[in-house]
Amino acid sequence: MDHSLVFGVLLLALALFAWGGIRHDLTALISLFILVIAGIIEPSDAFDGFAHPAVITVAAVLIIGKALEHSGLIDLLGKWVMNVGKNLLLQIMALSVIVAVASAFMNNVGALAIMMPVAIHMARKSGNPPSYILMPIAFASLLGGMTTLIGTPPNIIIASFRGEEFGEPFGMFDFSPVGGVIAIAGIAFITLLGWRLLPRRAAQKSDSELFDVDDYITEVEVKKDSRVASKSVAEIAEISKTDVAVLGIVREGKRIHAPDPDEPLLPGDVIIVEADAEELKTFVKDTKTTLVGGKKFRKDAKGSEKIAITEAVVMSDSPLAGKTASSMRMRSRYGINLLAVARRERKMHKRIDHVTFRAGDVLLLQGREHMLSDTITSMGCLPLARRDLRIGYRTRIPLALGIFAAAIVTVLTGLLPVQIAFGIAAVIMVLSGILPLKEFYNSIDWPVIILLGAMIPVGNALETSGGAGLIAKNILNIGDTFPPWFILTVILVVTMFLSDIINNAATVVLMAPITIGVANGMGFSADPFLMAVAVGGSCAFLTPIGHQSNTLVMGPGGYKFTDYWRMGLPLEVIIVVVGVPMIMMIWPF
Repeated sequence: MDHSLVFGVLLLALALFAWGGIRHDLTALISLFILVIAGIIEPSDAFDGFAHPAVITVAAVLIIGKALEHSGLIDLLGKWVMNVGKNLLLQIMALSVIVAVASAFMNNVGALAIMMPVAIHMARKSGNPPSYILMPIAFASLLGGMTTLIGTPPNIIIASFRGEEFGEPFGMFDFSPVGGVIAIAGIAFITLLGWRLLPRRAAQKSDSELFDVDDYITEVEVKKDSRVASKSVAEIAEISKTDVAVLGIVREGKRIHAPDPDEPLLPGDVIIVEADAEELKTFVKDTKTTLVGGKKFRKDAKGSEKIAITEAVVMSDSPLAGKTASSMRMRSRYGINLLAVARRERKMHKRIDHVTFRAGDVLLLQGREHMLSDTITSMGCLPLARRDLRIGYRTRIPLALGIFAAAIVTVLTGLLPVQIAFGIAAVIMVLSGILPLKEFYNSIDWPVIILLGAMIPVGNALETSGGAGLIAKNILNIGDTFPPWFILTVILVVTMFLSDIINNAATVVLMAPITIGVANGMGFSADPFLMAVAVGGSCAFLTPIGHQSNTLVMGPGGYKFTDYWRMGLPLEVIIVVVGVPMIMMIWPF
């Protein structure tokens, strides 16, 4: 039967999503192609998802969000929040509110990435560990996204499903009454109690360091003129007054683990050391050793553009995840050198070119300055460099806000559908010079676009094959015993759970047709059930892999996988307790 095959494909997709060994967008394409080959999805309909209004709207919103960032608006807010003082509660509240409001109208990962340096600087200046601030503002970015139609892809998808099913999609601010109250309750919890549940991580050793990452594991080579040549391991501390730990020596291709303090260092030896970014820089200078990763690049770069070193965090959908620098051929493929890797959760005992990258790892990278930012983006990473406030952009804030407001007004008044209005706004942002042309395409999160375009036909197959109706029928059997609010709660909790382990857009695509079937079977309006799916799709608070915002703060905040439960679980309970009554009040059965 068709629905049995669809169920099998969806179970395979869920397993691959949870495993994370294959990127989410590739998993979606695999699911799509299996159903096409099986004859459940017609070949002529296979790529209809890429023309879906939800996909176009998501792409346009990402472009507009990047344009607002380039206008200097978020930088201006960041400068303002620096004046709130040293009180930790005020810092968390101010940062959380700004990130939440920004996330309601632009990409939440972008809003978070812009405010992270501000948060770290405030924490360091007031003597508080960054771990108390970073997870709260990451969660605030998710809470803010659920307050408007364009705040997060799940809301856009749910609105489109409602439009296709009932002829009228949710409006721009239809999500605000429920999402706004949940966001206020969530930020209040985060500010007053949530941060207290988080682990206290040690402050940085050096005030010049921006991010609170664990010490890097890296390699330096002893040259003939190095000051440590012919010296013992123990004498390194006398030559360089830095806190650098020697983990091993590689000599003639063989590694000496935990070398004896009296072991002499010979020219050609590669020393495996552990140090933070500032200490490593000082150590290399004091000892006249050479970073192994950078040697080949500098030779190639004679007379070329200026060479720069920066930090970047590996995101969950990065092509680096699960690979090593050696297997990825980073130097030849990306024109970039891996100098060091930092990981908070556990020590790494391999040489850095054989370390398997994981989401949340912080990499120390070297490359040509004019190419470094684009290269890091193409690697699926986010740069963790200090972002100076851009004074020259202030004059473009009114223009950017004017274009954005005009797009919202055309949607609210019904002059244009949301995908057209925001598509036009995105083009105007480029033509007016607010957003550089090359950023027009770079600002789009292409894995999310591919994921949505592939999963929408799969979600439709779940409905047309009768699979969604079968699941809805089984849920309705439970409904004969329990009241409607219980079914609503179950749908919200299940969606929350799925969004913690798979992409939230994929979660909503699968849950929407099921909830419509449940509502129709119970004879109720589908609105409260669709709203529950939208809320649940934005509640990926239990794991660092549930949402990119969570992944982004993992390395810099020094969090372990289990740390997300500490604040995330009570937050999800609060959302259920607050969200279910609010949904029933605003969107009655």
